[in-house]
Amino acid sequence: MPDATAPRQPSAVDELADAHVDAYAALDPVAATGMGAPGHDDEMTDYSPAGDVARADLARRTLAALEALPADAVRDDVDAVTVAAMRERLGLEVEMAGAGVGSGEVTVLATPLQDVREVFDLMPVATADEWAVVARRLALVPDALAGYATSLRAACDGGRAPARRQVRAGAEQAAEFAGAGGFFDALVAGARPDGAAPGDALAADLERGAAAARGAYADLARALVEDVLPRAREEDACGREEYALRSRLFLGAEVDLEETYAWGLEEVALIEAEMARVAERIRPGAGVEEAIAVLDADPARRLPDAAAFTAWMQRLSDWAVEELGREHFDVPAPLRRLECRIAPSASGAIYYTGPSEDLSRPGRMWFSVPPGQTSFSTWLDTTTVFHEGVPGHHLQVGHAMVRSDVLNRWRRTMAWSSGYGEGWALYAERLMAELGHLDDPGDRMGMLVGSVLRASRVVVDIGLHCGLAAPAEVGGGTWDADKVWAYLTAHARQDEPVRRFEHLRYLGWPGQAPSYKVGERLWLQLREEVRAREGEAFDLRAFHRRALDLGAVGLDVLRAAMSPAA
Repeated sequence: MPDATAPRQPSAVDELADAHVDAYAALDPVAATGMGAPGHDDEMTDYSPAGDVARADLARRTLAALEALPADAVRDDVDAVTVAAMRERLGLEVEMAGAGVGSGEVTVLATPLQDVREVFDLMPVATADEWAVVARRLALVPDALAGYATSLRAACDGGRAPARRQVRAGAEQAAEFAGAGGFFDALVAGARPDGAAPGDALAADLERGAAAARGAYADLARALVEDVLPRAREEDACGREEYALRSRLFLGAEVDLEETYAWGLEEVALIEAEMARVAERIRPGAGVEEAIAVLDADPARRLPDAAAFTAWMQRLSDWAVEELGREHFDVPAPLRRLECRIAPSASGAIYYTGPSEDLSRPGRMWFSVPPGQTSFSTWLDTTTVFHEGVPGHHLQVGHAMVRSDVLNRWRRTMAWSSGYGEGWALYAERLMAELGHLDDPGDRMGMLVGSVLRASRVVVDIGLHCGLAAPAEVGGGTWDADKVWAYLTAHARQDEPVRRFEHLRYLGWPGQAPSYKVGERLWLQLREEVRAREGEAFDLRAFHRRALDLGAVGLDVLRAAMSPAA
């Protein structure tokens, strides 16, 4: 990787990659807002079958143009990684489109049902002009959701109907978004352009837009119940063939699914044993559940409301940026700002959104407060702040974004692999434990509670969707939704509403949930391979910098790029 002090001149490969970003942003304006690409915030994505075909065709054209480049177009190692990463990512996109996977799906997250609503969380809303952009996009919500409904019907017609359980949950979500006084009404009611009430014309546009968006979600809820649910499939599992494709998508690597499943079972047992040891430190003689109850009851570890919890997250995040930036990581100045916010949704999740390309929108850590939660415990989420912030997602995503001197736009904004990104975030938690920042037994228990959940995901996700044998603790036989719930109840210590949501997530989004723990496993394996190869010359800070400099490529591309021949 060239030195950061010597900006690299763009190559033909870079130009092709950047052109792909521009073309993709035009075809998927919602994704463009998510990745911080300018110019499309008043547009909406076409989620109809025609829109899906257009995006797949773009991937095919870019791949063909990539193959048509002359051999000398690959000028250096940076180009070589770009070519390998684009072949892998776009090749999978084409393969999935050919298999009919990814279009006309409904789950409890990460489909157009959620994306259309969530994009408004990321839009700038400081000025009247910015609120006018919001109004224009609100007016387009009906077209976006109508196209999505068309794709859902087409999937049913083509023999790829979504699962009944997911359709019901999706209809409930759509109805919630359609509710009077809900998200869209609250969004426009909070409009304060330039710190003042909006003018009459803008206020009217916003109110019309909110009403249109609510009506569109009500129409979607009806379509799900009346058109899709009667044709929905009863089975939750997608089957091994499709699962293998989805696993490659999320990992950017091909793994032995049976071996990974067996490893997941072993990992759960190892983590449970460590939790028992930490429980003994919290209260001698206590089991894990009693130790967790002790932590929950500790007033020193509780905060009275969401505002106090957000302030605590911000303080801890600011401390991590300062502490790790001194010795362990290169934290560029633009990344030293990370905003902690309350999310508009109520799933209970904590998640991260990255900075815009020009860095005017900072990275943000969002906490989604579940209904009825009035107090908050810090012991469980200390590790989560490290996962979402520094050295986790904020450092990883932001590091790639600021490397415009080396990386093209595709590498900075679109080369996302969950195995790399989520695997890095779990590796970051492990690293903070190695550095002594999770030595407090409560904070350590919090890390282990998250870790055993992620390991449990490996077991239930692969086991269910690939039809593997369930362990004796849930009755053996073939995995089903009830056995998944029983296993999660035994090993996941989150509150029941969160577990219910997670249960639906694993049943409906095959391959994604294991990418966290499997990604961490592959990151740790890579670190030890490089350490063994370099011996006494191994430098951990340099290892991190080299890996992060690549951007969130697939894990097979990462390993190849970090090998001596790269």
